[in-house]
Order: sequence, then structure tokens, then C-alpha cells
Amino acid sequence: MRFTFAESMCDPQQYTTLAVEAEQAGYSSFSVPESIMYPKESDSKYPYTPDGNREFLENKPFIDPFVLMGALGAVTERLRFTTFVVKLPMRHPVHAAKQAISVAVMTNNRLGFGVGLSPWPDDFRVLDVPWKGRGKRLDEMIEILRGLETGEFFEYHGEHFDLEPIKLCPAPSQPIPILVGGHSELALRRAARLGDGWMHAGGGEATDFDAAISRINDLRAEYGRDQEPFEVHVISMDAYTADGVKRLEDKGVTDCIVGFRNAYEEDTMPLQQKIDALKGFADAVISKVA
Repeated sequence: MRFTFAESMCDPQQYTTLAVEAEQAGYSSFSVPESIMYPKESDSKYPYTPDGNREFLENKPFIDPFVLMGALGAVTERLRFTTFVVKLPMRHPVHAAKQAISVAVMTNNRLGFGVGLSPWPDDFRVLDVPWKGRGKRLDEMIEILRGLETGEFFEYHGEHFDLEPIKLCPAPSQPIPILVGGHSELALRRAARLGDGWMHAGGGEATDFDAAISRINDLRAEYGRDQEPFEVHVISMDAYTADGVKRLEDKGVTDCIVGFRNAYEEDTMPLQQKIDALKGFADAVISKVA
């Protein structure tokens, strides 16, 4: 089992210290969130709070994930950076591929590229990108990233993107793991058909991801991919005990995402308390299951 330390919407100056401490404590990965902007007026709902309220995001600091991963990669040696998740369809595929590949190269393949759809049409409107068709664009973008990361000439002719033969340089020495987020049937199919893993977004009981994992396994067999390596990242209270971790392993979970405060509330936790919490978990759980 691998463990991802999750911290977000905090003082950006804390990130480098927390990344160094997480690496030293034995965490495998550092979760990197994304939010583009906060609209003054919106009727959009957030799918992971009971009432759909998104006001907790107002005035919360979000650093561009590619910039943040570059900064954290410079102060660490082994820690992986897992985006949770980049809203890929808001971008152009070539530019997004260049950003992801650059991070992979500069961190020596320490990128786990979590991708998904934004729950908010506001993001697409502000960036002047169509909301309609975003799922199919995401599928095509994953295929384009796969082609461009080879460093060879690649062309693509799809429903949404038409790409003349181009190559990007440098290319990563290993393929970038693409981890698909989302709980819908279409998201699970996307993960099974195109992804190297699936990311559970939380907000549900264990039966939520139990059913999702079972469905993904069935779909991977249907697509002939059930013998390929596949990551399963989950948020679960079981991750906070050694016995619970064993239960998650038995279900096929490969990565536990853990955090030590409620990110939906204002961050009043001092940096040292965060360090103590991540170290305490490493001593109590990671060291017992490693």
C-alpha cells in the first residue's frame, strides 16, 4: 500500500516544507489540487458537499498545479505528485501535454496525472471553452497525450481535435500514469478503457468505492485490459488504521489518500501541527504496513 498526503487551500508557503516532511516520513505521494477561479455569481453546485455549497472555496489559495509540482519537485527526490484532479477538457491538448511532460521530465517521472471533468460550467465559460462535449474531448485528450509523450511525430484526427504531425521534446523516459477521476458510469468506463488508474473523490461510504472498483474490474476485463497494471486511489476512514489498510488492500486499493484537517473549513492549523500529524500517522500506520 502507498500513501498520499493531502493538503490544500492552505498558506502556499507551507507546501515545500510539508512535501519534504512527507517524503522523509515515508509517504509515496503528495496530492496536488486544482481550482482555476471563483465566480462572483454562480448557480453551480459542488457534488461533494451535502448541500452543493461551494462558498468554502472563496478566497482559498490555489497554485497552478504544474507550477506547484515544479517547485515541490525541486526540494524532494522520491516523492510523487498526484494531481487531484486537473480539469483537462478546459485546456488545449498540446499545451496540456507539454505541461505534464515537462513536469515528468523535471521530476524524473514523479508525476501521477489525475484528470477529470470540472463540475462547474463557470470554468469553461470563463476560459471560452464549450461545456458540451467535454467528456468526449477528455477521451481524445488522453489519447493525444499518449501519443505526444512518446517524443515521436504524432498526428490525431478526432471529432473534437485535428492535429497535424508534431513531436514534443524532451519526452519522459517512462509513460505518464493517467489516473481518471469521477464516479459516473462514463467516468468508470473512461478509467477502465483509457486510464492507468482510478481516483475516488470521497464523499461516500465504503460501498460507494466497493461498487465502483467492482465495476471497473468488470469493464477492464471487457476491454481486454484486466492483466495490465492499474492503480486505485481512495479516500477512506479505513486508511487510518493498520487493520483498515489491510481491508482496503484486499479490495484492490493501491493508494490511500490521507489528510489531517477538514479542508472545507478555514485553515487555522499551525504548520508544526500539520507536520506532527503527518509524522504521527507515519509512525502509527505507514511503518506498520510497509
